[in-house]
Amino acid sequence: MADDSKRLPDGSTDCHVHIYGPFATYPAQSEGRFSPVQEFPVEALFAMWDEIGIARGVIVHALAAGADNEVTLQALKRFPDKLRGVAVLQDDVSDKRLDELTAAGFRGARVNMLRQDGKPVSSGGLSFDGLKTLAPRIAERGWHAQLWIETGDLDALAGEIEALPLDFVIDHMGRTMTDKTVHYAGFQSFLARLKTGRYWCKISGADRNTRKGAPYDDTAAFMQALVAANPDRLVWGSDWPHVGHTPETLPAESVLIDLMLTCIPDAATRRKILVDNAAALYGF
Repeated sequence: MADDSKRLPDGSTDCHVHIYGPFATYPAQSEGRFSPVQEFPVEALFAMWDEIGIARGVIVHALAAGADNEVTLQALKRFPDKLRGVAVLQDDVSDKRLDELTAAGFRGARVNMLRQDGKPVSSGGLSFDGLKTLAPRIAERGWHAQLWIETGDLDALAGEIEALPLDFVIDHMGRTMTDKTVHYAGFQSFLARLKTGRYWCKISGADRNTRKGAPYDDTAAFMQALVAANPDRLVWGSDWPHVGHTPETLPAESVLIDLMLTCIPDAATRRKILVDNAAALYGF
């Protein structure tokens, strides 16, 4: 008999995935360790979702996936009921292009602000200065800013960030490495901000934040703290296909899901995060 405690609710949404290729149509770009080593087209994404019980989701366009969001745009146009998107933009993008992306189902702009040990992890895409320029135009279209940022840097920049006319989605549980512990000042400040209603957070990236590796149980306290702070502003994502990992560290979706279900034992809270919040944030 199937274990219903491990079954995802109907309508569950994966709010952080990437697609790549086919390369003959959408050539991949070099992005260091985040460059794809093979094609991961939308059909492969749907096959993975079918295996784990996901109904719909959000493609976060990757810099390495090709120029101008085109592979993601075409996927959204083909499957409008199943997909939404987050774009990689420049601040001089035309209004015509923004309108086209909005009509197709894009709901956010991705901003790379992640540093580790004081150094940027990746370059390219929309900078924070670019977001300041672009913010009024995407706000008019109902978009949010998706920030790839560590919670300590978020705390330091919060005044400037919150001056923008946007809501903010924070990637991968605030990208705080687990050896800092949940008592880290930056993470505690983010928990407080999550209660204000201006922020959302993706409970994803356990494999990115861990210091121990699979099954990533050193990240559980962070996920549980986020759920306790404000379950109304959380969504979940797998981060498939986990570009940047080696074959030895590549996460299994089943392990990531088991972690999430363990940290969120209440069925109503699971449904809120996996179904209702995702629908509200991305307009499903």
